[in-house]
Amino acid sequence: MKKTNMFFMALIGLTLTSCVTSFYQVYKATPVDKIVLKENQLVYEDENCKVSYNLWDDGGSIGFRFLNKTDKNIYINMEESLFILNGISYNYYKNRTFTYSKSTGTSASNSVLASKSVTGVNYSNLVQTNKVSATNIVGVTASSGYSESYNEEKIICIPALSSKIISEYTINQSLLRDCDLLKYPSRKEVKTKTFTKSNSPLIFSNRIQYTIGQSGNSVKFENEFFVTEITNYPESEMIESKVDEYCGQKSIVPTNYFKNVSPDKFYIKYMKGQDSWKH
Repeated sequence: MKKTNMFFMALIGLTLTSCVTSFYQVYKATPVDKIVLKENQLVYEDENCKVSYNLWDDGGSIGFRFLNKTDKNIYINMEESLFILNGISYNYYKNRTFTYSKSTGTSASNSVLASKSVTGVNYSNLVQTNKVSATNIVGVTASSGYSESYNEEKIICIPALSSKIISEYTINQSLLRDCDLLKYPSRKEVKTKTFTKSNSPLIFSNRIQYTIGQSGNSVKFENEFFVTEITNYPESEMIESKVDEYCGQKSIVPTNYFKNVSPDKFYIKYMKGQDSWKH
């Protein structure tokens, strides 16, 4: 009886899981000024630096790679550098303390196994012989490790002719709903909602301040973007399976990849459960 109940519970769980379908809300962003698409990156460049973006991520990545083009150190003032979303600014410097921990361990065990046969009558009134056993395990575990703490830097140094990746914020993690967009479209029902800068639901930017050398004059610039398109897709229109190949050998199991990836786009993955919303 217990086994039957467990079977039906597992079947119900599997049925509920199979009813959950994945969808993706995809955003296309347009840079406002002096940013160009180059080598699959959105790139801003002046005489001293090159700043590269790739927004493609769940929620959108506004992180950037800062390349120092000069033969001197460049210092980014993180206290004066900001992420701005729809007019609200967020500091890159937060006066945090970070802790890094590492541990190693060893273990040893000693076990003794004893077993014997037991004969009896089973539930079908048939004679059955089973083997029962008992195990006694004694174990010893030893571990050691260390941790290091360091404070967040107000000033980040980018050495000459090198780069650093700075990442802190996502652009948007809340699904944007609109009467012109079906929340759970089929492949044939996919539509795109377009915007101008004046009615865009998301306008975001990085304001960055740096100096060349510790006593140099400050340079400030802003990399601004606004969302121009939003499209809701079923998972079948977003994901494709491919067989990978390396040095002439093909993988046994296909790997899932996103279709139509672009550095000026990002997405939010969401699930269809039991709700009945159309938009």
